[in-house]
Amino acid sequence: MLRRFLVTTIRRSLLVLFLICLGCVAQSAPPETARKIEHQVRAYYNIPAEVKVIVGAITPSTDWPGYDTVAVSIDGENKKQDYKFLLSKDRGTMLRVTKFDLTKDPFAELMSKIDVAGRPSRGAKSAKVVVVNFDDFECPFCSRMHQTLFPEILKEYGDRVTFIYKDYPLSEIHPWAIHAAVDANCLAMQNPDAYWDFADYIHANKREVDNEKTIPARFDAIDKMAILQGQKHSIDAVKLQSCVKAQNEDSVRASMKEADGLGVNATPTLFINGQKIDGAVPVSEVRAALDTALKDAGQPVPEHLPSAPAPASK
Repeated sequence: MLRRFLVTTIRRSLLVLFLICLGCVAQSAPPETARKIEHQVRAYYNIPAEVKVIVGAITPSTDWPGYDTVAVSIDGENKKQDYKFLLSKDRGTMLRVTKFDLTKDPFAELMSKIDVAGRPSRGAKSAKVVVVNFDDFECPFCSRMHQTLFPEILKEYGDRVTFIYKDYPLSEIHPWAIHAAVDANCLAMQNPDAYWDFADYIHANKREVDNEKTIPARFDAIDKMAILQGQKHSIDAVKLQSCVKAQNEDSVRASMKEADGLGVNATPTLFINGQKIDGAVPVSEVRAALDTALKDAGQPVPEHLPSAPAPASK
């Protein structure tokens, strides 16, 4: 009996100690403190009344003496975002501090997440500066960026920069973009130059596809463009036609998923050694990013030629 009593007493004591420690680690914000935090967050971020602001647990801060950490969630209809704030011990001040790890290069980490294995490239081989463009063949802004990169930027930087395209067709608004990406990849599997010639042609002549009245007719027009490029480059016609007919979207979908993970949500989106550029920006902005990347890599910057007006899409 004594032994059972001692065991029960020890177990209860351990449970009480655990609950006490748990209370020290995380505790709910008092109602008045939670109200003040909510008002500050709503006012600073201009959050509408229908969006929920949820003040979560308060935990001790391990990095900032004199402060605790409080979790705040902003919960909209279709999106929820979580934030961490620093809360002074006297509950009179709240801060939001971004901590940077200077031992890591965020650009290099971002580039390491982009799989370029097997992708056709233009420009220098194995260059220290790599440009990855997430492209959509039906996107007019992508056509504008393509005509900025090729030939103008390629002429200036092609001996010291590698250019690679990946797929991000916006299928919700561009119904033939995935089909074009699949056909382009069918060409790429046999001949990288055929891929680039196809990309050049379709970006400059997308109206040939758009002028077709039906989606099946547009698909046929794209297939004819791909087959024509195959003939020009003397690649295996039977293999190309089989690939085009199969319309296997696996690699395109994988590229789209990868882009989503990188925060891509529009086209064109460039990554220049990890520096992200959104949209069909002026050539001067592309040059500035390339020059910075070259300098960071210890490479010489080329002389810049006067910009030529971009050719109009046909």
